[in-house]
Amino acid sequence: MEPKAKIAPQPWMTAPETAAVVAALTARGASVRFVGGCVRDALLGRPVRDIDIATHDTPETVTELLEAAGIKAVPTGIAHGTVTAVVGKSHFEITTLREDVETYGRRAKVAFTSDWAADAARRDFTFNAMFCDASGAVFDPFDGIADLRAGRVRFVGDAEARIREDVLRLLRFFRFHAHYGKGEPEASGLAACRKLAHLLPTLSGERVAGELLRLLAAPDPATVLTLMEREGVLAHFLPEAKRIARLALLVSIERECGETDALRRLAAALASDAKAAAAVARRLRLSNAESERLAGLAAPELPVTVTADAKVQRRELYRLGAARYRDLALLAWAEAAEKGAADEAAFRALLAAAEGWQALALPIKGRDVLALGVENGPEVGRLLHRIENWWIENDFRPGREECLTKLRMLRAH
Repeated sequence: MEPKAKIAPQPWMTAPETAAVVAALTARGASVRFVGGCVRDALLGRPVRDIDIATHDTPETVTELLEAAGIKAVPTGIAHGTVTAVVGKSHFEITTLREDVETYGRRAKVAFTSDWAADAARRDFTFNAMFCDASGAVFDPFDGIADLRAGRVRFVGDAEARIREDVLRLLRFFRFHAHYGKGEPEASGLAACRKLAHLLPTLSGERVAGELLRLLAAPDPATVLTLMEREGVLAHFLPEAKRIARLALLVSIERECGETDALRRLAAALASDAKAAAAVARRLRLSNAESERLAGLAAPELPVTVTADAKVQRRELYRLGAARYRDLALLAWAEAAEKGAADEAAFRALLAAAEGWQALALPIKGRDVLALGVENGPEVGRLLHRIENWWIENDFRPGREECLTKLRMLRAH
């Protein structure tokens, strides 16, 4: 296999951590190459986050070489040929060249090989099947460079076969199109995704969530979700996404504000329905914190409005917290924009209020209630709740002594 391009030396390639791992792996004469996303992104001039390395040495030899060089080796996937090298805060996933002997869904029975082309043939997309050696020479067995430059996401080999090997590749097709694609998707890949979309419910929620949230972090996820809806794909894993137009407007607003938030974007795409948000959270097996946040954004109990006066704004900020308030302000802005009634200055004022908010705390605690002789139990909470509501209604002005006086009055009655 001859190289087809050259990558100029880049910081991630020449970093001491990378050099140490490459030196360890080649200590006995083995050939190693960078593979996958780091090569793809380097060719596009994008930031490289994860560095994956391929070698013909077995996982056992890789572990031995790393440890001999004083590098921590973690057996993250020995059966499938993967060892993770840890150098300081840097992690490198090192995988032995392999070829599929038998595939069944997500998993495959593999055999280790020394054939670089055979290893490339088992990868998902052409621009993920490229290798690059330490000198920057790029090996491209399936014309991934041309596809990358054309903004074309193309499966390696037969698209339907690749998807049947691992159904997650169907979602990856759309995710990569969102981040790297231009224009209409590659026809044969799109047709295979449309045909096999009914297999999506066989995937675990965690794997679907990972792909969906990465897709939503793309510069223009709404266009791709609309494509998935058109092709009958979205209905098989996210039928609750009924507000893609609102998502598109939120993305535009986020871009103006210089930020990206995938979970907030997911909330924008959902129908404003607490049950729908709960169903999505369960299906995607989101964490408790993510589930609570999604529900609070998709169907807020305390909406944020631009018509609220300063006192009401402070009350909402106290109840919601600055982060949730900001989320809801952005969603409300998108909602207003969808209706053609967005007052940009007013919404920016809401964001500024969240930015400048200093968290407040009720000046008294449960121990102050107990000190008045109230028995430890539900009554303590009830009294604190009444004091808090009074304190909020008075715009948080009463200090500790005033709150204690009010507490004694409530206690006396």
